[in-house]
Amino acid sequence: MRKIARSERSDDGAGHPAVPVKPPTDETLEQWANGERPSRPLRPEIGDSWERLRRLGLDPGRGRDPQHLGPAEIEHRRRASGLDQVMPALRSTLLDPVCDLPLILAVSDSAGTLLWHESPPQLRRSADLIGFMTGGHWAEESVGTNGIGTVARTGRPLRVQSTEHYLHNQHAWTCVGAPVRDPRTGRVTGVVDLSGPARGVHPQLLALAVTAARLAETELRAAQLESLHRLRMVAEPMLAQASGPALVVDRDGWTAAATGLAGPINRLRLPADGWGSTSVHWLPSLGECAVEPLADGWLVRPLSDSAEAVSEQVLGARLVLDLSSADHPTIAVRGGVGNWSHPLSPRHAELLLLLATHQAGRTATQLAEGLFGDPSRAVTVRAELSRLRRYLGGLLKHRPYRFAESVQVEVVRPYDAYQLLPASSAPGIRRLRALLDGGSVLLPGCRTVHPDPAEPVSPAIPGPRRLGSA
Repeated sequence: MRKIARSERSDDGAGHPAVPVKPPTDETLEQWANGERPSRPLRPEIGDSWERLRRLGLDPGRGRDPQHLGPAEIEHRRRASGLDQVMPALRSTLLDPVCDLPLILAVSDSAGTLLWHESPPQLRRSADLIGFMTGGHWAEESVGTNGIGTVARTGRPLRVQSTEHYLHNQHAWTCVGAPVRDPRTGRVTGVVDLSGPARGVHPQLLALAVTAARLAETELRAAQLESLHRLRMVAEPMLAQASGPALVVDRDGWTAAATGLAGPINRLRLPADGWGSTSVHWLPSLGECAVEPLADGWLVRPLSDSAEAVSEQVLGARLVLDLSSADHPTIAVRGGVGNWSHPLSPRHAELLLLLATHQAGRTATQLAEGLFGDPSRAVTVRAELSRLRRYLGGLLKHRPYRFAESVQVEVVRPYDAYQLLPASSAPGIRRLRALLDGGSVLLPGCRTVHPDPAEPVSPAIPGPRRLGSA
């Protein structure tokens, strides 16, 4: 695999110091698109995006035909995203401070579709020429590296300066974007983007976009708390009459009220594929439970001793880490005392994949090196692993961190090694993609999900070697 040269990182809006980075030249882009080693290094996040687009066969000179939604579909997506309730706060925060500057405020959904687009008239006309308008689809695979589609895919704040855009027609622009995460699920629900002429965008605008995204998340969190309060008002009279332990959770598993439990449970990990038709289910940390609908949530009544259930969880267990979908990694446990599955956060998917590739175990320092390239961030790793162990229980051991010896681990990966957790920029994950692409490593119990045969694959895109069994 062609090695990608690394360069200094600039400010990503998450507290890292800003470092001046020269944007690439048009020659650099042409070299990259042709699969050649570029003469000028790229920032890792830009290089990862360009490599993905090159493999997808996207032409830097043309892109793909723009897609635009009609007014009815735009309105539907606005309501579905939940971001309509945060727009007043975003307008008052962003438009007033920057109203005299040549900037566009754009807010998209998680798919990269522009749901709101507000700017001075003269700038709007220029943006219209490249399809940057309400209803426009700005996913990375359609319009290249940009502050909306790339941020929606990676879930990380990003500044894309001038010629760092993959398409030539965007080189006159610089954009900064920050993801907005739904506090109920932790998933990206939208992106806040500020765009303007390449020479007129101040470096601190990325910090402003990140602040605006955090404000949006605060508004969403307030709405979630209000919803939990309404559910609690319905649940409390019923729980007061309960003869045993019970709790009421919303549709995403957040606890509205509880009684008779040994300790607090902030959130239940609900099955990714729903409850099904049965009324009794096995849940991590609670064991066997009776589940029934209540208002906008669920009434959950544990039927077995949780400590005993967790200790039995390891017996004959088979853990499947399904990373075949770029956007929805999941974990499933089969056997033992019950079966369950649920979606994973990007960070937990990274951690579990690193542990799966090192079955003898990893220390917190080694995992910090693999996740951040910084062994001093071991405290952060320990905190994340503590959250993982709340529902993995005895499946995950520590000192060093590893899967229990009796657990059979299986990893399901995409056919294209570069689609394995594509949003991740963790050094350990990037190295793993390269090794998988070269066929020099196998994942435990690996199953490879092949692409849909009905979808044509561009002959210009080099396909990775097949690993594992289909």
